Parts: sequence; C-alpha cells; structure tokens
Amino acid sequence: MYRILLADDEGIAIDSLTFIIDKTWSGACELCSAKTGRAVIEAAENFRPDIAVMDIQMPGINGIEAIREIKRFCPDTVFLIMSAYDKFDYAKEALSLGVLDYLTKPLDREVFTEAMGRAMKAVDRLKEKRSSDLKTREKLETVVPVLETGFIYSLLLQDYDPANSDPYRELLDIHEDYGFIILVECGELVEKAGGASGAGTHMTNPIGTGIRIQNYYSRICGIVREFSSRAIIGQIMSNKIPVFVPHSSPQMDYNERTRLIASLQEMVTQLEDKTSVAFRVGIGAVHPVDDMKSSIAEAQNSLKAGTDTVSHADDLPVACEYDDDYPLKLEKSIFDSLQRGDADRAHDAAEQFFTWMEETQSQHVLSIRLKALEFVLWAEHLAYQEGALGVYHFNDREEYLDIVNTSSLPSLHRWFVSRITETTRGVATKTAKRSDNVVDTARAFIDSHYGNDISLDDVSREVDVSPYYFSKLFKEESGVTFIEYLTTLRMTKARQLLAEGRLSIKEICAAVGYQDPNYFSRIFKRATGVTPSDYKGQ
Repeated sequence: MYRILLADDEGIAIDSLTFIIDKTWSGACELCSAKTGRAVIEAAENFRPDIAVMDIQMPGINGIEAIREIKRFCPDTVFLIMSAYDKFDYAKEALSLGVLDYLTKPLDREVFTEAMGRAMKAVDRLKEKRSSDLKTREKLETVVPVLETGFIYSLLLQDYDPANSDPYRELLDIHEDYGFIILVECGELVEKAGGASGAGTHMTNPIGTGIRIQNYYSRICGIVREFSSRAIIGQIMSNKIPVFVPHSSPQMDYNERTRLIASLQEMVTQLEDKTSVAFRVGIGAVHPVDDMKSSIAEAQNSLKAGTDTVSHADDLPVACEYDDDYPLKLEKSIFDSLQRGDADRAHDAAEQFFTWMEETQSQHVLSIRLKALEFVLWAEHLAYQEGALGVYHFNDREEYLDIVNTSSLPSLHRWFVSRITETTRGVATKTAKRSDNVVDTARAFIDSHYGNDISLDDVSREVDVSPYYFSKLFKEESGVTFIEYLTTLRMTKARQLLAEGRLSIKEICAAVGYQDPNYFSRIFKRATGVTPSDYKGQ
C-alpha cells in the first residue's frame, strides 16, 4: 500500500489524478489531498506520505517551499512536481531538493503513470533498504554483546594476547591504547561497623542477587551506556558485571575522576530504582589495554576496601605505590616476557633494569643485591609453576645467597641477566616441547588410523587438547591443516594400492577411510588430476 498525497489548488486536477491512480493501481494506494501550501504541510505531518504530487503554484506557501518544509520531518518522501510553467528556475530548484520528476500541465496520462511508477519503485527501494537496515541492526544487537563479552574475557585472562584481542578492538571500534575497568556489583546491602577501615556498607547474598538481575541485564546495560556511551559491557559473573571504558591518555586527572564518580553515583541510583537491587561500583585506575589485569585487580580491591557506593582505586590504598623514578614498566616487561617465553625481550628488560640500578642506586649496594635475588627467585617461582624447570628440589638454590653476597656488581649483573634469560628459555622450551609432543602424537595416531572414519575431535581427544587449540597448533607445527594432512596421507596410500592392482576401487575407497566411492573419486581427482580408474589403468 502506497500513501500518496495530492496537492493542487484546483479540485478538478485532484479529481483527475485520483481517477488515474484508482484506475491504474486499484486498491494499492491510500490517497490524501490538500489545496493550499499550509494545508499540504499539515496533511503531510499526519499522513506521512510515501509519494507527494505537488503543484508549484498554490495559495500562500508555494510548492517548492512546502517541499522544503515537509522534507524536514518526512525525509524519505518521494516528490513529483507539477506546473503549468515550464520554467528552468523551478526545475533547477526542484532538482536541488531531490524531486524525482518535474511534470508540466496539462498532464499527459501516460507520462504521469510512468512517473508515478518510477516513484513507486523508488519507495520500494527505500522500504527494502529500511528493512535491510533493521535486519542488520537486529543482527548487531545480537552480535555486539557477544563481541563485547569476548573482548572482556580476553582482558580478564592473565596472559593478554594481541592476536586474540586486536580483532575485537577493531570490530568494536576501540582505537585508544588505554582504558580502565569498572566492576558493577549487586547484592543485599548490610551496614558495616566502624573500625580500621571505617564505617560503611558491604554486599551479601551474591548468588541470589546475581540470579535475580539476570532478568534485568539488558536494562542494566542500557543504563550503563547512558553514563558512558563507549562502555564495553561483559556478562554477569556471580554478582558482578565487568565494564571496560577506553581512555585516550595514560592517566585520569582529578577533575575527570571527580566527574566520573559523581556520574556513577547517579547511575547506581537509577539501577536501584529500575531493579530494586542494591548496587556498588569499584573503579580501577587507567592502564594500557594490554595490562587491564591491573585495573581489574584495582577495581576488585576498590570494592573490598571502599566504604562508599562508588569507590575509585586512586582514592584508596589498594595498589602498591612506587618512587617516581622506579622503572615499573621494565619490571613488568621482565615478568610478562618470561611468562610468554620471549627470552630476547626478557634479556633486554633485565639488562636495562640492572643498568638502571647501577646508575641510580650505586649508594645502596645491599638493596641492589636484594632486588636481584628477589627477581631471580620470583622468576624461577613462576617458571616452576609453568612446569618449565622440571622437578622442584628444596635445596637446589642454596648457592644463590652466597652469589648475591660475594659477587662484584658487574658479576652480579651478568648472573642476574643470565638467570632471567635462562629461566625464560625454560618456559619457551617447555611450551615448544609440549607443542611438539602433541603434534607428534597426533601424527602417529592419524598415520595408524587413517583407514577409519576419524575426525578432528577424535584426534584432539587422543592428545587431550581442545579441538580449537589442537587445530591451531597442528597448522603452526605442520604447515598444513588436519584435513589437508589426512587427505594427503589417504591419497598417497590410495595411489600405492591402485598401483599394486590387487584391490578394487571400492575396496581401496574403504581401506583409506572413505565410505562413499563417488566422494572418494572426486577427492582423488582433485588431488591427482585423474580419476582412480584412469590412474589404475595408467
């Protein structure tokens, strides 16, 4: 059904157009008419026409001015202009307004119906586009929460992997290199007695309230976005909702922090009004995106240490503070590199850190010795946890104290860098050995079971690794996918059996793991360029 508005100061002209439309598109159009410019605008506001056929010369407001006004509230209306004057200026102005056609009176019926047909097609295209846009929006409303949850989980993982997280950042339009975490906690509010940390409130019944707010999740997300349009919102975890907020600079100044806290206090009020559940908010400090684990920990500690509805890490003693010149980035680089098995980066960071100690702390030699021992012991502790240093023996490191106490600073420097680097290599070697063992075991299993109907799930279960990780690992180590490896192996065996000539093609098909001879023939021809019959004949 097309809604068509007819505008002409002559009643006979409107009647004529009505007759043509009813005769040509019987039952497909709903008509409305007006005889003055003002009446046309008022009618369009209520009628919302798909197509408007406008006479230029009308009492009061002329057709061109009426079109300009109607397009303000009906931007998708398709306009046809009629005029007794074939004037270039009118036509030029009409075209500038996006009018589809300029018709001169007296109207020729065939010309009018052709123009109206084009207008209807234009309306159909607009409706199809709107429908497509709505479908896209519906899909986005389904997909975006999944992407946001995936991104939040990639931040929650202790080992941030840009290869996994960067695609999320691109899809979610996150271009900032910094951000912070907000934890929105719900529960039943209980007054906390005063003490060392002061009076305030804390949450109880986390499981019960966490279940209750599941039904309010969409509403909660809407309210959170009202206060931060850039917020990336994760799923409810127990009674907490993690929220990542991108930030353009490496820190948040006092005024911005104050505004944020005030805004989130108002947000909590709205959340409680809409859900009848009590809420508190913990905010972590700004960190690089690849170090959100620090902001998450600070947000969590803000909830524990804070006594107000909204608590910010920068207002509370929830994180270790360092001297202004302490190279915290180098310290993090040492241990991040170690956990990733990046020996070169760990070596460089350890070298730079010890050089900093020599250059700035030369009057505190004992502190340098203690720091070197602290870092080496902690690095080895992390490596033992990864299973990278073999069996832990209680007495293995008795000589460390003597090395640290008696070595000259240059010797200690070399020992420190060497231990950090070797420990990191141990982590890398352990990871590589694990990968090699998995792939070697998988190959052996495939080589001995290629004649069976085996799948990726079967092989990944055999090596006790998830299918997704196994598929990725096999491709990295072998240079081919699991299916490519299996197919190549089967085709090699099939060629051998065909060359021997003892078995029929059907028997060979079954012997190399295929159930359907036709499918086997297609795969064989794709691999060799000839059919099994032709190959056997050759």
